[in-house]
Amino acid sequence: MSEPKYHRILLKLGGEALAGEGNFGINPDAADALAATVKSIHDLGVEIALVIGAGNLWRGKDGLDHGMDRATADHMGMLATVMNALALADALGRIGVVTRVQTAIEMKAVAEPYIRGRAIRHLEKGRVVILGAGTGNPYFTTDTAAALRAMEIDAELLVKATKVDGVYDSDPKLNPNAKRFDQLSYIEAINLGLKVMDGTALTLCMDNQMPIVVLDLWQTDSLRNTVLGQTMGTLVTY
Repeated sequence: MSEPKYHRILLKLGGEALAGEGNFGINPDAADALAATVKSIHDLGVEIALVIGAGNLWRGKDGLDHGMDRATADHMGMLATVMNALALADALGRIGVVTRVQTAIEMKAVAEPYIRGRAIRHLEKGRVVILGAGTGNPYFTTDTAAALRAMEIDAELLVKATKVDGVYDSDPKLNPNAKRFDQLSYIEAINLGLKVMDGTALTLCMDNQMPIVVLDLWQTDSLRNTVLGQTMGTLVTY
């Protein structure tokens, strides 16, 4: 078995990774497929923390468009991420991967509160840690939560899993001549307005020298090849 280049990663997923028809809801088959992908990396000895979004259950923009208070909309999104975290944890548990869900908003009946030292200890013991409820604060996205948690747990790499095989200079679905980048600097990504992560998350990674890989999680072995050190997707670094 090949030796991984990265021994601790944070994997950022959109809620759509668990979605059913029309990118809505939680599809148990999608959860099982995602769990199998995570297990394949876990079996290499890689320590994995995950942050998952809530776009399959709730989009705060929909609430804002109807006059909803921003803090309320964001707190609803945080709660939805916990539902996704529990679904994924269940799927992982059923295939033998020991998992802990930690949340930035305390809800002790269903998950542990997020405590940095405890999260690191779980990782060291070989448990997958799923970090729900974002940062626990409104006005911050799950991209920013992923960047923050990656720094806090001393991850070596932040992987943003999408349905596109990297970062392009324009939407490849609309522009067949869109250019894909193999590597970008943080400054290039910011100045070009590329949708790598939101600006707060990207700046946080830049300030703390956290490398980011953007890849298509559903491309065969893309995540596995990345942790083994092969070039997949787009690397954002200095």
